[in-house]
Amino acid sequence: MDRETRVFAEKHFQSLREGLPGSACGTPDCVDFIEKPEALSYADFFKGYLLPNMPCVFSGAFTEGWGSRKHWVTPDGKPNFDYLLQNYGDMIVPVANCGVKEYNSNPKEHMPLRDYISYWKDYIQENYSSSKGCLYLKDWHLCRSTSAENIYSLPVYFSSDWLNEYWDAINVDDYRFVYMGPTGTWSPFHADILRSYSWSVNICGRKKWFLFPPGQEEALRDCHGGLPYDVTSSALLDVCLHPARARCSPPLELIQEAGEMVFIPSGWHHQVHNLEDTISINHNWINGCNLTRMWHFLQQELHAVQQEISEWRDVMSDWHNHCQVIMKSCSGINYEEFYHFLKVIAEKRILNLANGMACGTAGRVSDTGLGIQHTAFDVSRIIEVLTSLITNPDFQRVDTSAFSLQPEELLQQLEEAITATASL
Repeated sequence: MDRETRVFAEKHFQSLREGLPGSACGTPDCVDFIEKPEALSYADFFKGYLLPNMPCVFSGAFTEGWGSRKHWVTPDGKPNFDYLLQNYGDMIVPVANCGVKEYNSNPKEHMPLRDYISYWKDYIQENYSSSKGCLYLKDWHLCRSTSAENIYSLPVYFSSDWLNEYWDAINVDDYRFVYMGPTGTWSPFHADILRSYSWSVNICGRKKWFLFPPGQEEALRDCHGGLPYDVTSSALLDVCLHPARARCSPPLELIQEAGEMVFIPSGWHHQVHNLEDTISINHNWINGCNLTRMWHFLQQELHAVQQEISEWRDVMSDWHNHCQVIMKSCSGINYEEFYHFLKVIAEKRILNLANGMACGTAGRVSDTGLGIQHTAFDVSRIIEVLTSLITNPDFQRVDTSAFSLQPEELLQQLEEAITATASL
């Protein structure tokens, strides 16, 4: 990132401070298609898609050098079952049954990859049907067990990835996934975890996407307040069940071809169908551009928990702590862990800034390789959200006595670090 892009970004967020990060936006007429890698710089993507929170599709030229596109696919464009079995057959993978609705998702089981591929082959032989149902391998953390080096390389556009940076630092989890499934497998209507961005590359096969910008999903709620499971269902036409449906704009629809890479912005609800036997690689990610959306989402999640158990507020000891526990079980994170997430990223950025200033360079000193200007931008975004967190009444009830660094002390360090970058 250069200084001009950083200034552009800071002005953008300054203009947004009066509004809510999750407010509705209009639906663009179409999704931009980016043909040539040399036609789009990181700054172009940052200003044109990350900041305005708009989707786009990258052509197969951006991924043509990936090992998975060479080895996981047969010459006729089908999944290379022999290669997958030889290299990963004994690995245990999560498999969802697309034919069974469990709340607004699908139940999962775990099995060796070789058993799933055996099912897949039989499914194809039986004209895409099986008594076992329509099974979809989803959320396989392959690269926690093996190096990604010969599978794919992270596109520079998505390299500012705090979510995976955090999980890698504490060595607990990640949000890097492989999906595999036959024609007809699909993912129900949802927005990505923690209001993260996502990117998805078809290694082989084709997908159909239905995209709804933030806020549009509210018009799809049923009379009980629930979001739909399947936005292609005729049930949405029932005005008694979905009284606000007419206020929802039609979704953006796109067909993703083999090799192409789709960028899904923060908070965009979507539904995805495999039109062919398909393998994809996907990441969820968060950075300074959608950090405020994540924080706003967490506040909404806690409020929902508090509303749900409000009748116990006066009779349950430590009610506020119980709300945080329930929130973490539902969302995977609570306010305490959100602070630790900010702290891990903040301490790395403070160190990067100190090293960059000591070297007297605006070059590639950050962990992401995106430069000291990007690091300074990151720090400015953490300052804004950490300031809001510290003043939040629910966070003030969190016991921080055991924290290795108090939030106010971290904020002071960040402010000192950003002040030192004034000359950049």
